[in-house]
Amino acid sequence: MRDPTRDSAFALLQAVLTKNTSLDVALDALPAMAPRDKAAAHRLAAAVLRHTGTLDEVLEAHLRREPPVPVRHVLWLGAAASLFLDAPAHASVGTAVDLARARGLTPFAGLVNAVLRKVAAAGPAALDGLDMPRLDTPGWAWASWGREARAIATAHAHEAPLDISAKPGFSLPGEILPTGSTRLPAGTSVTELPGFRGGEIWVQDAAAALPARLLAVQPGERVLDLCAAPGGKTAQLAAAGGIVTAVERDQGRMGTLKGNLARLGLSAETILADAVTWRPDTKFPAILLDAPCSATGTIRRHPDLLHLRKPRDVQTLTKAQDALLDAAMDMLAPGGRLVYAVCSLQPDEGAARIDAACARLGLRRDPLHLPELPEAVTAQGDVRTHPGLWPERGGMDGFFIARLVRA
Repeated sequence: MRDPTRDSAFALLQAVLTKNTSLDVALDALPAMAPRDKAAAHRLAAAVLRHTGTLDEVLEAHLRREPPVPVRHVLWLGAAASLFLDAPAHASVGTAVDLARARGLTPFAGLVNAVLRKVAAAGPAALDGLDMPRLDTPGWAWASWGREARAIATAHAHEAPLDISAKPGFSLPGEILPTGSTRLPAGTSVTELPGFRGGEIWVQDAAAALPARLLAVQPGERVLDLCAAPGGKTAQLAAAGGIVTAVERDQGRMGTLKGNLARLGLSAETILADAVTWRPDTKFPAILLDAPCSATGTIRRHPDLLHLRKPRDVQTLTKAQDALLDAAMDMLAPGGRLVYAVCSLQPDEGAARIDAACARLGLRRDPLHLPELPEAVTAQGDVRTHPGLWPERGGMDGFFIARLVRA
């Protein structure tokens, strides 16, 4: 009997690893199924994507030759269920064997059975002595993260908690973080929280809430939000009393932004346009540019990025980031301030972009202060968060944030 969870998890792996499809897109493309089964399939596929290096190391001891790629995917799913999701041995082995047969891999069913029985028999001891953070991180990413690589990669092994932003004056049960966000355990359903249906709260990682806060918009101040979707930062700016113009070039993402604002009962002028070429009638005293990036700071939430991102992607993205910084500068009023942010851990997308912009555009850094998280403030006055910060609280996404003014 086919197990919908294993079958769907296998389909998710195939989509990510053989078709270069994001996990979120692949999840949306799954056939209709019970929400519980869909969530379980996502959790299992994500566990595999977080730990492919470790899983290969464990399986290697029991394989005499390289199995076909689909068979390896079946083995990954069975081993991940056993080692990382505490599935009973009979379930992790039996469902994997059934999956192999259902996927036309019957000649390998005996291999799957034998190998996974050994993995299940060893249990967590199979992981003893393995350098899991290093095994599960691509070499190019590890090298680019410098001395913080181990802390970052260690944090990537765990699901991220759920962080919530709320309108001023609204509070909900949970851990109140020093930066003001409310933190709840991973797996919490946001739609069941007090305040969701009433439009009082929205999902936003604690680090993602910092750029809008550091722009320090005043009530009644005009503010431009570039590359605005899905709208968490737009909501922050509007909730703070800013008169917000939100620019987004992707029609689907703009629909998401409008839907989020409508649920929250917040207003902003929305413009469907490319921020590189669009220009307002009058310049803005405050601009937030949350630029498209490699998103490596969100790997805890999107482990497929470990497999989808390549070094060459960063080179392409930095050109787009430079173009957006040039455009933002052209829309900034004299005496105005610009906050640049990326949810990236890659230095080329962070401080290097600001160094280049200051040299090219006559900007200077306006040093940031973050007393609640002083370890995230760099020597240059930028903010750089990463998943290894606040390990006792569950970490945070990786963000680079800089505030700029005209020199």
